[in-house]
Amino acid sequence: MTAATMHEPQGRHQTRIAAASGWIGSALEYYDFFIYATAASLVFPQIFFPSTNPTVAIVASLATYGVGYVARPIGAFVLGHLGDTHGRKNVLLVCLFLMGLSTMAVGLLPTYAQVGVWAPILLVVLRLIQGFAVAGEISGASSMILEHAPFGRRGYFASYTLQGVQAGQILAAAVFLPLSYGLSNEAFVGWGWRIPFLLSVVVLFAGYIIRREVDETPAFTEERGQGGVPKAPVIEALTNHWPDMLRVVCMSLMNVVPVVATIFGAAYAVQPAYGVGMDRTIYLWIPVIGNIVAIIVIPFVGNLSDRIGRRTPMIAGSLAAGLLTFVYLYAISIKNVPLAFIISILMWGVVYQGYNAVFPSFYPELFPTRARVSGMAIAQNVGTMLTALLPALFATVAPPGSANVPMTVGALAFGITAIASIACWSARETSRIHLKDLGEPGAQSVDKIEYDRLRQQSIASPA
Repeated sequence: MTAATMHEPQGRHQTRIAAASGWIGSALEYYDFFIYATAASLVFPQIFFPSTNPTVAIVASLATYGVGYVARPIGAFVLGHLGDTHGRKNVLLVCLFLMGLSTMAVGLLPTYAQVGVWAPILLVVLRLIQGFAVAGEISGASSMILEHAPFGRRGYFASYTLQGVQAGQILAAAVFLPLSYGLSNEAFVGWGWRIPFLLSVVVLFAGYIIRREVDETPAFTEERGQGGVPKAPVIEALTNHWPDMLRVVCMSLMNVVPVVATIFGAAYAVQPAYGVGMDRTIYLWIPVIGNIVAIIVIPFVGNLSDRIGRRTPMIAGSLAAGLLTFVYLYAISIKNVPLAFIISILMWGVVYQGYNAVFPSFYPELFPTRARVSGMAIAQNVGTMLTALLPALFATVAPPGSANVPMTVGALAFGITAIASIACWSARETSRIHLKDLGEPGAQSVDKIEYDRLRQQSIASPA
């Protein structure tokens, strides 16, 4: 065993297990979360929100997608506290069970035709539980992987959290494809959409088996062993680290890009009221291909952030993705399927990953071990909550019959990505090449326990 291996947190083996657990757990949990997003665009307007006004049905259905994000800040407070006081592993198991059970229940719901107004009410309740559950997933998984990762490789290993999320989105879109191909429209709307939700029982058991194998992180274990676990990590984060929490809120507005690509874009392309009339099956392939490319790109960008820093790829990716939203929506408006595929790959699969692959390491590095999950979870989920309200906003300001939907929605999306970029520029760099700065006054992102451990790793494995 080399000196470098001896100083790695529980060795290379546990690092790989943590990364695999974070990847698979995030993939399974976000499969649950995003099958709802797909169904909300494709079928929920017809079966849960029937209306003589199709615009009202579309807006109502997309609003229930946003409801899940409204619950996320509440979940972030509770699950962030649990993650910082009882451990990263425990909070991830709680998230998994809540998500799996609530998603399976959506597949059992009666429709509006069967129970009237109770159908959308029950749908909203289950979506709130989903939002509560997913609030601790990325912050918990990112913190777990980050705290197991060796010195100078945090960006690379933490990026696997988001690679898992992208894989979950692929599964969410891909599971609808054979149903869309094999079923008539009546059968798909009548019962076929329920199958992906009921398959969550498999997701639940598979995720539990995988996540129970990973050890608690050494940083949390050392903190707890020295009596450093705070009684109120949420208060500590809000009191001592609110500037970085505000930055994370603003940076998390970058979620506008997947909102445009998968939620509003799907409604714009498929819903008859907009008049585009793109085939539902063809459109389902767009996020699948984009996410496949993203899975390939993410670890390379994560590794790049270990070499050149976190902020540069995040800012470049944010601004470029914002500009491409104009072209993407324009391609849909003219029903140019090849162009829509190409822009989807560029916007979502490549340039957006400059942000997406890096924030799982950048966000938790902004906070100390004792308040890491709380600080990241609360701030990130407030930001994503705001962007989740955008599909309904887009459908309101650019409703069916609007003259220039791509320009209106594209301008809003680019403005939001500019805000995220400014927030990122204002944050301090946290990557490996700036480790020397972590011991300086004012650099509070790493506490003494974690700093000493990283310094030992840097001595054993110098840059």
